[in-house]
Amino acid sequence: MAIMSESIPAVLNLWKKALGSVPDSVWEQTELEALILADNGLTKASDQLGNLNRLRMLDLGHNKLTQLPESLGDIAGLSDFLYLHDNRLSSLPSSIGQLKKLRYLNLSENTFSSFPESICALPSLIELRITDNQLATLPHCISNLPHLRELHLRNNKLTTLPDSIGMLPELRQLDLRGNPLTSLLDKLDLRWVNSLKSPSWIKDLEARGCAVYR
Repeated sequence: MAIMSESIPAVLNLWKKALGSVPDSVWEQTELEALILADNGLTKASDQLGNLNRLRMLDLGHNKLTQLPESLGDIAGLSDFLYLHDNRLSSLPSSIGQLKKLRYLNLSENTFSSFPESICALPSLIELRITDNQLATLPHCISNLPHLRELHLRNNKLTTLPDSIGMLPELRQLDLRGNPLTSLLDKLDLRWVNSLKSPSWIKDLEARGCAVYR
C-alpha cells in the first residue's frame, strides 16, 4: 500500500494480483478511501467490506462474483465510483439503496434479467451503466433519479421504455444500441421544467404518437 500525502486519498491498488480471495488484512485498513480489487478471480466479497466506511471509490470489476454482501450498504460515504462490471451478478443487495451519495455505478457485463429496483433509491446518481445484460424492462421508479445524466443500456432485451424515462430532468445521454426496440416513449412529461428550451425533436416524438406534456 502506498501512503499518500494528506491532500491525496489513501488508495490500495490490488489490480490483477491473482488473489483468488481478499486477505483479511485489507478489511483492517479502515482509513482507505479507494480500494481496487479488479481482475483477481474473486468469487466472494466478504461481509467485512462494510468495515471500510471511509471508501469513496470501490472497484470489484472483472471478477467472478455472483452476489454481494448486505454490508455493502454500510459504506455510506461511497460517492465517486462503484465498479461491479464483468462479474456474474444477477441481483444486488437491497442495502445498496443506502448509498445516497453514489454518483457513478457500473453493472455492465453481468447476468441481470431484471433491473434492480434498489438502484432507484440512489438520488445522487449521475451515470448508470448496465450494458450487456438481459434486461427486458425498466421499472417506472427510474424516474426517482433526479440527477441522472447518462443511462447506458446497450445490448439488453428491451422492446420499449417506460413513460417515466421522460421524467428524468437531467438526462443527456441514453444509449439503447443493440436492443430489439419496437417502440419508444408513449408519454414525455416536461411540466414544471422551466429551464429547458424545447428541442426540435419534440415535434418528431409527437408525430409518432407520443403525448408530450409541457
